[in-house]
Amino acid sequence: MTDTSSAAPNLSTEELNELLKLMLGADTVELKLTVPEEYHRSATTALDIDPIDAQIRQVVFFDTPDLKLNAAGVVVRARRVQGEGDDSVVKLRPVVPNQLPAKLRKTSDFGVEVDAMPGGFVCSGSYKGALPAGAVKAVLRGEQPIRKLFSKEQRAFYAEHAPEGINLDDLAILGPINVLKLKYTPTGYKRRLVAELWLYPDGTRILELSTKCLPVDALDVAAETRAFLTERGIDLGGEQQTKTRTALEYFSKLMSTPA
Repeated sequence: MTDTSSAAPNLSTEELNELLKLMLGADTVELKLTVPEEYHRSATTALDIDPIDAQIRQVVFFDTPDLKLNAAGVVVRARRVQGEGDDSVVKLRPVVPNQLPAKLRKTSDFGVEVDAMPGGFVCSGSYKGALPAGAVKAVLRGEQPIRKLFSKEQRAFYAEHAPEGINLDDLAILGPINVLKLKYTPTGYKRRLVAELWLYPDGTRILELSTKCLPVDALDVAAETRAFLTERGIDLGGEQQTKTRTALEYFSKLMSTPA
């Protein structure tokens, strides 16, 4: 039997019960950990992370300069991926899975995921879309309007949840941010581990380690992952950072600073 206290440390009994309820209604669970910047080098060595094997990505967010979408729990993002097509997503968080429309849950491009990290968690609903390579670059260059990155269904989902009067084409471009992403199976760990290094324009870096699993396996996977990382000397008690929030706040501040 899994020890839930060790699988989800720093959570109260009430928070743990809420997490378990959310996971029961989710499609997937992503377990995340951000490594403090002073330990990036030692962590990459301990986990045998080779940046040469990483895939280059570019991530761009869309919001108002004062982040009205973020305040409403809406995240709009597009991404360029080396050697692959582009993609986009309209994300709503937090959500309660059993309160979402049944028709939406049956949509193949919509998924519900619980993101869990030491001391916290959030459940989100994401409407994803695939794009041809070059689509995001065209928007960044001003050659296409932002709405062209999103399907009719994504636009309808956005309109339903975004603050009234804020259209996709009215949003500011926040980014892009360069990202190195490596998916691999490290020695001593039976699952695929994902390492993402986000490189912000001001020199800030966030290194996130993650793995995905089915909700029914989440507590066991959390315990196994915690044990593996602890054995490798990875600090599990550092302050956790959110990639999206860091990006939004950085670009919002940049836009409000006089030239």
